[in-house]
Amino acid sequence: MRIAITRPEEDAGPLTAKLEALGHQVIAAPMMAIRRRDHVVIADLPYQAIAVTSANGIRALPHPERFLMFRTLTVGPQSLAAAAALGFKAEAHGGDVNGLAAFIAAELDPQAGPILYLSGAETAGDLEAQLTSAGFDCRRVVLYDAVPAQSLGGAEPALRESTIDAVLLYSPRTARIWRELVTASGLEHQAAAIRYLCLSRNVAAVLPDKWKVAVAASPHEAAMLALLEQCR
Repeated sequence: MRIAITRPEEDAGPLTAKLEALGHQVIAAPMMAIRRRDHVVIADLPYQAIAVTSANGIRALPHPERFLMFRTLTVGPQSLAAAAALGFKAEAHGGDVNGLAAFIAAELDPQAGPILYLSGAETAGDLEAQLTSAGFDCRRVVLYDAVPAQSLGGAEPALRESTIDAVLLYSPRTARIWRELVTASGLEHQAAAIRYLCLSRNVAAVLPDKWKVAVAASPHEAAMLALLEQCR
């Protein structure tokens, strides 16, 4: 199958390798570019834990050696791997923002110290609000911006030639950018003919009703790959 990957370049490498190992042909079509923010200041506080909801959040952390002593909680394998690569003793819990918030609320004590939340400017869920409502002192620090793509990249000629079989979509924002660029390019008819494999129902809800949409059984990359195999 010819599959378009919409993840940022920083996140696409491992997924591309997995897909190619399964015999698929990959088309790079990043819908966002990651831009680190300069001169971010993070207060020195006795954090009881660091919360990370994306691999880019931990990658963009300035001077990570300052924070290696803190318990680090991530949402899944990709953010876990990014944290481990920097030397953090990290744990993965929940699979998504809501799951991580539920884990923290159940397992941590609001009186034990603040939570340092590393994030981008736009997030798929509001971890800060959920933790605050649970009584935690959540210190959100925005470390990067995810800048929307201005074109479909390598996916545009493939769409025009009807040579894409599937598109992988991992966030509502990515799905929204894809849909907007398809419309701007006048490729709605071609786009409606291919399959869209979505990480969650929130992602799928952004797409037009007439598009061929399938949703992973759980918000994990393994479930996305299993869904892809069902489409062969």
